[in-house]
Amino acid sequence: MTVPTLARRLAASLACLAMAVSGSLVFSNAQATAASCADVEVIFARGTIEPAPPLGLTGLSFVEAVRSQLPGKTVSSYGVNYPASDQFNNRLAIANSVAVGVRSTQARIKYLAADCPDTKIVLGGYSQGAAVAGFTTATGIDVPNEYRQYRNQVPPPLPADVADNVSAVVLFAPPSDRFLRDIGSPAIQVDREYQAKTKTYCIPGDNICDGSPVGQPNGLHVLYSVNGMTLDAANYVKAHL
Repeated sequence: MTVPTLARRLAASLACLAMAVSGSLVFSNAQATAASCADVEVIFARGTIEPAPPLGLTGLSFVEAVRSQLPGKTVSSYGVNYPASDQFNNRLAIANSVAVGVRSTQARIKYLAADCPDTKIVLGGYSQGAAVAGFTTATGIDVPNEYRQYRNQVPPPLPADVADNVSAVVLFAPPSDRFLRDIGSPAIQVDREYQAKTKTYCIPGDNICDGSPVGQPNGLHVLYSVNGMTLDAANYVKAHL
């Protein structure tokens, strides 16, 4: 998906920040993996072809904000490994992109629950990544009848016994029900086990999450890493640990 000029310029201006921060994240992640389980792990799914993979700019900002609010605790991060496809004219490609992200996210959650049961998991995502995070915690994914032949490829819900390991879920600019409907996707229905610990952020006027018809993202859609919402989300996380 082509981002408007304002979005591209802002993304470019943030690239230096991403490079500086990502280096420290990679180092800290390597330490956490080699040494012991972290106190907190942020699992984050980046947005559509977002710069600075695997976390993306919003994820980098969010992880650093969480770390700043938890002095004395080890905070690791995991960028969800998925395509973050921009082929919105190919519904099956987008569906596959999200499904791959959901499987990757669920696998990481189940791994931590089994091998690091005391680690508090924070799940987050931005834009398409917020859809990944949302569907990860969904009661189920209701595949439209026209795609019924692909139902056996849909990831099943998370096992109920891992819900307590997930302390907070933060969704930045998740595609609205209208947006998802316009691209032939079911709505996101977060399971009741996660509803009370899920917070959604949508900048007023952001046409991806505000209920507008499907279309190119506007300039507001790329501001989540710099408008203070990641810090507010970090405070939300702190309150739920």
